Amino acid sequence: MFRTRKLETVVADNDLVIRNARVVRPGDASTALPEPQDIVVADGRIIRVGAGLAQGAAETVDAGGRLAFPGVVDAHQHWGIYADLGDDTETESRACAQGGVTTSLSYLRTGRYYLNRGGSYRDFVPEALDRMAGRAYVDHALHLAPMTREHIAEIPFLVEEFGITSFKIFMFYGGHGLHGRSHDQADFLMIPPTERYDLAHFEFVMRGLRSARERYGELITLSLHCETAEIMAAYTELVEADRTLTGLRAYSASRPAHSEGLAITVASYLAHETEFPNINLLHLSSDKAVDAALRMASAFPHIDFRREVTIGHLLADVDSAHGIGGKVNPPLRERADVEALWRHLLAGDIDWVVSDHACCRAEEKFGDDPQDVFLAKSGFGGAEYLLPGLVGEGLARGLPLGRIAELTSAAPARRYGLTDKGSLDPGADADIVLVDPHARWTVRAADSESAQEYTPFEGFEMKARVTDVFLRGRRIVRDGHIEGTPRGRYLRRVPAATVTNARV
Repeated sequence: MFRTRKLETVVADNDLVIRNARVVRPGDASTALPEPQDIVVADGRIIRVGAGLAQGAAETVDAGGRLAFPGVVDAHQHWGIYADLGDDTETESRACAQGGVTTSLSYLRTGRYYLNRGGSYRDFVPEALDRMAGRAYVDHALHLAPMTREHIAEIPFLVEEFGITSFKIFMFYGGHGLHGRSHDQADFLMIPPTERYDLAHFEFVMRGLRSARERYGELITLSLHCETAEIMAAYTELVEADRTLTGLRAYSASRPAHSEGLAITVASYLAHETEFPNINLLHLSSDKAVDAALRMASAFPHIDFRREVTIGHLLADVDSAHGIGGKVNPPLRERADVEALWRHLLAGDIDWVVSDHACCRAEEKFGDDPQDVFLAKSGFGGAEYLLPGLVGEGLARGLPLGRIAELTSAAPARRYGLTDKGSLDPGADADIVLVDPHARWTVRAADSESAQEYTPFEGFEMKARVTDVFLRGRRIVRDGHIEGTPRGRYLRRVPAATVTNARV
């Protein structure tokens, strides 16, 4: 269905062999450690995997029995949301590499933050790509949010010219602010006074994407941030007036879990009404949210729902997170919700795990009162902890290694059309992550490559460590440290219908 590059069979000068690696295959349900194998790489691609292959390579690496995962495809990041996009591309892609993320998919939109501009995506996207060019240590692609009628009309152009095939709706933006209550949403979104960012707009986004799907195929998908503005506005007023709750617990109460469930229900019916089937439900944070998502999947079996959770919502709760630096949308929840997410993950109800990485430096994060959660900015980084956090906690809970590889790499790669990513099979890009599943270490923000000076995971004990990372056969992390210069590429996801017209 999609264009793929021909597998090279001739050994190139930059050959790599990784010896004695326990190769983790996505979907393998076994709880036993894989037997050690060798991985042979030529011209940036895996050409063979098996025992006794280590011979005649320009570079040989002994994995020493460590796990070899396919590079993480982190399908939910926000490069450039609070900092210059070019600078953020460099620093946050280093943090990605540190955590085993070799492909980042970042959400962009017009309006405040990011490029701080409105207007057409015909002008916006080239500027964004120019700022990112040559700065990324990992491969990367873009999702876009159609904020106006003009953006909906531009969808075919975005698919054909830039290979952007995944789109997003922020369901609460029409009536609630990014960080809390707001009365200037039109100004914040930088949309014309004649337009509204509301349920009707969401419907027309879906209709526009249905038309694109009919033309370009299954690769066209829509992701939704599901929270309900009216519920959040009312509960924020209650929480602020009561003042019984403070910190992250107050913020969670101001954006209650049933707000997620209601938004999921509305979005699902709109997908049914518009006959647009490829729906991704983002960063489900609560038992109620996952329950609503599963109910909608049962109600509308013809809709191909995918369900996402973040590593932050799996590891941290309103009590364990390190201060109000853990403010994020949707909020961190009570420990009961964390445990519910793990139950759903182990039951197979979740399709992939992401970081929702949004670097927000301290000077941006905390308002005039660093104890007031409602003055703080929303979002934090976390790509550094995605794979080690999921491996360590997942193994302790009985999550098979192959399921971890599926959740972090294969499933998002398939959904978003990254056909060269997501596995360690011959022909795939040689994006390889070596993980020590026995390492024990303590999270310290000072050790991160991110520009963010704090982390809500400060002091967390990790039970696995990423040691070495290879991007298309080139080592970018050695013994936990970044090396080399930026080699990341922008990835166009090109449906077969556009191969002859796409720019390469």
